Amino acid sequence: MSQDSAAVPDAARKLAARRRREIVAVLLFSGGPIFESSIPLSVFGIDRQDAGVPRYRLLVCAGEDVPLRTTGGLELSAPYGLEAIARAGTVVVPAWRSITQAPPPAALDALRRAHEEGARIVGLCTGAFVLAAAGLLDGRPATTHWMYAPTLAKRYPSVHVDPRELFVDDGDVLTSAGTAAGIDLCLHIVRTDHGADAANALARRLVVPQRRTAADLGHQRYLDRSLPEEIGADPLAEVVAWALEHLHEQFDVETLAARAYMSRRTFDRRFRSLTGSAPLQWLITQRVLQAQRLLETSDYSVDEVAGRCGFRSPVALRGHFRRQLGASPAAYRAAYRARRPQNGAPEPVLRPERVDRPERGERAALGVGGVDRFAAAAVAGHGQATALATADAGEIGRPQPDAFAARLPEASLSRGAGRPVLPGQRERPVG
Repeated sequence: MSQDSAAVPDAARKLAARRRREIVAVLLFSGGPIFESSIPLSVFGIDRQDAGVPRYRLLVCAGEDVPLRTTGGLELSAPYGLEAIARAGTVVVPAWRSITQAPPPAALDALRRAHEEGARIVGLCTGAFVLAAAGLLDGRPATTHWMYAPTLAKRYPSVHVDPRELFVDDGDVLTSAGTAAGIDLCLHIVRTDHGADAANALARRLVVPQRRTAADLGHQRYLDRSLPEEIGADPLAEVVAWALEHLHEQFDVETLAARAYMSRRTFDRRFRSLTGSAPLQWLITQRVLQAQRLLETSDYSVDEVAGRCGFRSPVALRGHFRRQLGASPAAYRAAYRARRPQNGAPEPVLRPERVDRPERGERAALGVGGVDRFAAAAVAGHGQATALATADAGEIGRPQPDAFAARLPEASLSRGAGRPVLPGQRERPVG
């Protein structure tokens, strides 16, 4: 969902006369992590005109009237308060101290006022929670740190949370994923304002890639868990735990609803309100994650993997796997082994298998319209394999606006060498 300036929505507001885009206000709060806070300070607060980078004017603003203590016990002194935001055409919230706390009302009011007057509002990492609390993300696409995406989606259901993206540019409101993705978004802002040459010059000075995209992130782009932390205290936690322990079995959502002593409709509503995800698609995702884990750690054939993950056929596995991870199971395994050589010698890289069309064969295999198909899953917290994708129960595999999903980007195949490659194969999304 990251966009170039040409794709800015028509709804972007006209900038008030007293505001200038090159004046950047950075809003700091007590308890904020120093690394994320320093990113906009470094990008917009240092004069690098000698390197061909246009100059911005930086206003560091205290978001609350308390000592600004950051991680490690450091105490900061901001030269400006919230009143300085009235002059900025770009306002950056680099982080928020806790996703469980509500931001100060005065800061939210200042952000709303700036947005109404046409300022560009930017939330880096957990700063997205501040923007959401101000109502600036309602009905918009957004991203945040992958670990907190389920909580953001649950707490603000009108926000279209997509943790697959490094950053999301929705015109006058922009958000980024975790730490290093904040650098990517700041470079994108420079690129939007002053062109690629200026952004590339800045990237060289910062010694960072000039332009990363979601396609540059490889198979470590996962969520560590498939549910928000809050579920641990909910009665549904026992049902979820049972599902995760019986993923090799074939059972449907009605089975889970019965175990929760609820009707299917009540169970669907309760599960969605708790997790931000429809139970059917959550379970499908879990099956895909278990398949991913087996492809990484075993020599089972794709057919055997499908059976051990509760899929009714290999066709069903291939269809869901392709949609969530952007590659066929065989291509994924080959690329994974190419990255992880065994016994010091690289594994042979296999050509990807043909991906069956899931729309027809998969529906027949899963019995769409009859018993629910869903999914078994990797053990919660398995760092190698976790992802989320949500969809309404009647629309399997089609992402919904209010859902969040973490998956690998579309796999690219090097046709010249005939070798499957998962794009960018490196780092997990937080940056």
